[in-house]
Amino acid sequence: MLGFLLRLLPFWVREPLLIAVGSVLGVRIMYLAVRDHDRVAAGLGVVFLVFTAIRVYAVVRALRARRNPSPAASADRAAVDAAVQAQAGTGPRPGPDTPEKEPNAWGQAVAAVAVIGALAAALWVAPRVMPSDDSTPQPASCSGGAHEKLPKAYKQTPQPVTGEELCKALNRPDLAKLLGTPGETATTASGTSNTAPLTDGKVAQPEAEVTFDTYTVNVSATYNELSTDQYVKLMKFGNERDIKTLTALGRPAVFSSDHTMKFEINLGSGGSGGPVEQGPLARTLSVALDRNDRGGYYEITVWSTSGALPDDSVLLDIAEKVLPTIPERPVR
Repeated sequence: MLGFLLRLLPFWVREPLLIAVGSVLGVRIMYLAVRDHDRVAAGLGVVFLVFTAIRVYAVVRALRARRNPSPAASADRAAVDAAVQAQAGTGPRPGPDTPEKEPNAWGQAVAAVAVIGALAAALWVAPRVMPSDDSTPQPASCSGGAHEKLPKAYKQTPQPVTGEELCKALNRPDLAKLLGTPGETATTASGTSNTAPLTDGKVAQPEAEVTFDTYTVNVSATYNELSTDQYVKLMKFGNERDIKTLTALGRPAVFSSDHTMKFEINLGSGGSGGPVEQGPLARTLSVALDRNDRGGYYEITVWSTSGALPDDSVLLDIAEKVLPTIPERPVR
């Protein structure tokens, strides 16, 4: 069908069209062949380029014939015209003084190129203006905390980060890969600028959380005066498990485990929320805000509804990627 439509086109439209298509496809295929070292693609590219060269040669010959017609061809054409006129009993055809108006070859060629350009522009713009049929789930973007009013503690703390900044640092494209689940996509991502509990709103504690099908990751920053040693003593007093001190990013750090809290809200008639229950076990890496451990810490916590936990090396990898992207606390 396409070949039939092409044959219907005038020569000066069809040939420039074939040249344009053949050259674009040939160059593109050759580029891909060189990049991917593909011999089959290279052969196909050569075919397109040779086909284009043949069409260019045909157009050049046609242009030369139109500009410089040979005497023999002119005589043959005149004899044929005379014979046809004698048989038909008609008068002589218009002479040189009344030449027939012929189509402008260059104008047709330019028109064909313009049509090709318009079609290419339409194909380029269409995916951007037409609704996409792609049903692939898109990663969640950070929500919440963008326009919230910061508590007073944030004004009293030297340049604390906000929940929004923590969310942008945590919600990395490679976070699922760092967790060991590269095929998963973040379902929710949020950040809030809170204050630490039991501090009467005087200690800034922003946090962010990103949820996947397998794991949930939470990162927070607490701007208090506790050193890592003091914080470890509090952990032991609070019966936290598997406490292990180490150094991360050149700063004092500590691993610990504790259960999350689980509660349900009953939206039925006259019902209230059920009792707070023990949730799945979570693993936390706490890292001092600075190398001198002058107080305050970041915490990266990971848990799953199934109770499974990643290796400690996973939390270290997340810390090494996420923490350097968080705005630093100024030196005091």
